[in-house]
Amino acid sequence: MDFANFLIQLLNSLQYGLLLFMLAAGLTLIFGIMGVVNLAHGSFYMLGAYLAWFLASQFDSLVLAIVVGTLIAVALGWALEWLLFRHFYHRDHLDQVLLTFGLIYIFEEVRSILWGDDVHSVPVPELVNWSIPLTENLSYPVYRLVISVVCVVLALGLYFLISKTRLGMKIRAGAFNREMTESLGINIRLIHGVVFALGVALAAIAGMIASPISSVYPGMGSSVLIMCFVVVVIGGIGSVRGALVSALLVGLVDTFGKVLVPQIAGMAVYMLMAGVLLYKPEGLFKQ
Repeated sequence: MDFANFLIQLLNSLQYGLLLFMLAAGLTLIFGIMGVVNLAHGSFYMLGAYLAWFLASQFDSLVLAIVVGTLIAVALGWALEWLLFRHFYHRDHLDQVLLTFGLIYIFEEVRSILWGDDVHSVPVPELVNWSIPLTENLSYPVYRLVISVVCVVLALGLYFLISKTRLGMKIRAGAFNREMTESLGINIRLIHGVVFALGVALAAIAGMIASPISSVYPGMGSSVLIMCFVVVVIGGIGSVRGALVSALLVGLVDTFGKVLVPQIAGMAVYMLMAGVLLYKPEGLFKQ
């Protein structure tokens, strides 16, 4: 592998890892703070991709579609937490699994009714629809770099929100001791609504920005859900920092595995997870 090919694969792994982090961050926030096992998280990724396709065709602008789609995702997350999830915080994890597993089928049926079962594509915005030449025969799409930049900006924003703001302090307090937080006069139900809406929005944004480089198709949330759980388990359940490190590791192993050892690429990520759990059963970073 020459340097140009190595650089392309490195950038691909970085972009894939950051997208996985967007998904895993929402999942680990919801589980780490609210204790909810959300198997429907991949459906929010699928919803984001379909919203990007549908709204971009209506507005003729992917950027405007992402803005409107994010608002819709936030509203959906808030409504789901208010109508369903807040009644399952103190229930057994099996009840949560059954609820979210049922939501997967509901989202699939609603998607089929609204948009059908065809495969769709989302055009790349003209402003970034060009490539950077690396050699005479190789170039790298600028839009993939844009995806990485957007993910980094959102990751920094999430860090600032959780670590440096008053709202983040309340979120961390609610995760550490819900009863004490409520006794201090903090509306923990409001905090949970904000966290769940944020988690749904992150997954939907990941689906929206990824839609131009991948097809929009039925069941696309199922494949990313498994990888998302792998990232959360490797990083440490409830740790956003662990989700970032783990997502980048998974991106590297998956991307270079497909290039260097395609025969075992399908299980390379799971071998990584097994190796990490063998020596650190709690994951790379404890909550």
